[in-house]
Amino acid sequence: MREIIFDTETTGLDNRIDRIIEIGGVEMINHFPTGRTIHIYINPGDQKVHADALAVHGITDEFLKDKPSFSDVVQEIIDFFGDGKWIAHNATFDMGFINAELARLGMPPILPERVTDTLSLARRKHPMGPNSLDALCRRYGIDNSHRAKHGALLDSELLAEVYIEMIGGRQTALGLGVASSKTAGEEDLVEEIILESMERPRPLPARLSEGEQQAHDALIAKLGQKGIWAKYDLPN
Repeated sequence: MREIIFDTETTGLDNRIDRIIEIGGVEMINHFPTGRTIHIYINPGDQKVHADALAVHGITDEFLKDKPSFSDVVQEIIDFFGDGKWIAHNATFDMGFINAELARLGMPPILPERVTDTLSLARRKHPMGPNSLDALCRRYGIDNSHRAKHGALLDSELLAEVYIEMIGGRQTALGLGVASSKTAGEEDLVEEIILESMERPRPLPARLSEGEQQAHDALIAKLGQKGIWAKYDLPN
């Protein structure tokens, strides 16, 4: 299963007039990062960066002057995402901008069934919140101290770690051996989980006292063959 954890930064909040100015994404296969990423800054044309948006991501109009337009990079973006799932935190916002940019170019939208919203996942898993990316990093012990401002690639990398935690990805490795292998047709390393037997060298001592065990045996004998205990071959 191929998934792209991604984020966008924009000139503002209204996808009817505002534009995408940065997109970043991290490729995952079977919930493991492959190391492949995408990171592009985009010139929004005549649309200027709003002051409120600038305070969030720090990307200036001057910085974007020599960057490519969305039409110049759209095929690179589509090729990178391929047939994978689009996964974002508050995906309604990001997909609204992605599909608005595609519509301006006369291209078909990304359909909802290809999109996963990690904010919705977080709200179901942690209904009392808070469920911002920073809050989830704190909840799962993920270091986000280097996140002074929002950045599409950095936020994607942090979200990938959060997403793995939310779906239990790390817990599934507890008690498991992890071996590395390459899947057919993949150049990047993909980790494969292999079960290993974990047996105690010695059984745990009984927690019942001798008197408790005798009382239990007497009760079982009194119930006879009609009792449910008789259906099970339980050790003494």
